[in-house]
Amino acid sequence: MSKNVLDILKGNLIVSCQALEHEPLYNPDFSLMPYMAKAALQAGAKGIRANSARDVKAIKDLFPEVPLIGLVKRDYEGGEQYITVTMREVDELVEAGADIVALDATLRKRFDGITINDFIHQIKEKYPHLLLMADISTFEEGVNAEKAGVDLVGTTMNGYTPYTESTDKSPNFELVRLLSETLTIPVVAEGRIHEPSQAKRMFEEGAYTVVVGGAITRPLEIATRFVQAIQ
Repeated sequence: MSKNVLDILKGNLIVSCQALEHEPLYNPDFSLMPYMAKAALQAGAKGIRANSARDVKAIKDLFPEVPLIGLVKRDYEGGEQYITVTMREVDELVEAGADIVALDATLRKRFDGITINDFIHQIKEKYPHLLLMADISTFEEGVNAEKAGVDLVGTTMNGYTPYTESTDKSPNFELVRLLSETLTIPVVAEGRIHEPSQAKRMFEEGAYTVVVGGAITRPLEIATRFVQAIQ
């Protein structure tokens, strides 16, 4: 699958299907995420975002023609990033069949001492045709990521870095609008999108595509919101 994955995603929904080891839908024996992906695709989503080479491969085996954004969440001592931090994760995702690889492109200090720009350059040298999605938290990080050579910029980390944390848990429409007006590459709206109306507004703000995760594929998170509202 080539760059036409971006054409497929334009104006459409991507559903993030993830289950970490401490979550109810994580199964150590086999991945349950293809079932989540199947539900999302039946509903009309056009792309999937998945964590770990295991889940990426399991989903791609069933849905080889569906654009898939892959990432690997792995902690490294001495750094704050945990999304596809090293070439090890990139290699795993390429082998698993990811069409797009997402990585933390915030400007925080990395555990290995190299800059995110250098890391992006290394990936592009090794995999010149691989599409890269930068998960960023600020406008400046988005601009930097485009200059570094990524193919998409997503607002995934907004609200999840120390300098963007806020009591406001609504999506950052303004950030998506500013990035969409400034960048020449696709802007992916992602993060804290809990309502269909919010996803729709993201497209109105200029988003190329929208990723929704927890509001669709994390039943513990969904049920918790209901319980808290009732109490």
